[in-house]
Amino acid sequence: MASNAEMAAAWDGPEGDHWADNAGRYEATSERFRSALLGALDLRDDSGVVDIGCGTGAATREAARIAAKGAVLGVDLSRQMLEVARARAAADGLDHVRFERADAQVHPFDRAAFDVAISCFGAMFFADPVAALANIRRSLRPGASLALLAWRDLARNEWVDAVRTALAAGRSLPVPPPGSPGPFSMADRHITTSWLTEAGYRDLDLSSVDEPLWFGRDADDAYSFVSTFGVTRGLIADLDDAARTDALDQLHQTLKDHETPDGVTLAGSAWLITANNPEEAR
Repeated sequence: MASNAEMAAAWDGPEGDHWADNAGRYEATSERFRSALLGALDLRDDSGVVDIGCGTGAATREAARIAAKGAVLGVDLSRQMLEVARARAAADGLDHVRFERADAQVHPFDRAAFDVAISCFGAMFFADPVAALANIRRSLRPGASLALLAWRDLARNEWVDAVRTALAAGRSLPVPPPGSPGPFSMADRHITTSWLTEAGYRDLDLSSVDEPLWFGRDADDAYSFVSTFGVTRGLIADLDDAARTDALDQLHQTLKDHETPDGVTLAGSAWLITANNPEEAR
């Protein structure tokens, strides 16, 4: 089974650096979505939990507070983010949490080790989603559950669409094809359902979670963050100086247009995907 070499290079490189350096801000953007994820779980105080693509560990820590007598493992490709995750868990006194650098697509998890597998926007990047989901399922006990968040289609996610529109600079920007590794790989309900079914899960459910994402206190604060995103850097990389300046000015105006009394917010929409590992062996 092949590993995610391309994604490992990104997340254990520049993208991982950026997320680690801005951990607090990234965790703040998705706080409402994490609440929906944790609310869907039937966690006991002694549950065993694995968090796939845990990043800096916000969902891992929240699960660990519920499973206070259990064992919680967070795995990710990024050494930088895992360092932050370990430090934050230690600061919170969560000594039953551990973090490991691992590619969940191929990692040799202990078989039937966990009661719950979760992922907060970390399961969309697999080169072979069926193989990855099946590998995760093998780490679950019979009857155990999977719960993950994944972005719905681009048009429903203003936080990306508005940034792309602001930075288009007259270009027609391509839309990622359904099912291709990246933030929107699981946006298509039918594709995602087929992956999970082929990987051996049962009792599948996809329900939408629609929440605003918070990016800063005001437009200037949000711009200092959003202008450094990987997607932002990628979209302006090939522009000349004048076009780049104009595009970034448009981005700032877009953020200003989304100022609210609570700060700069843009709409987001995700699937909350739940499934079970069947009791019978497969």
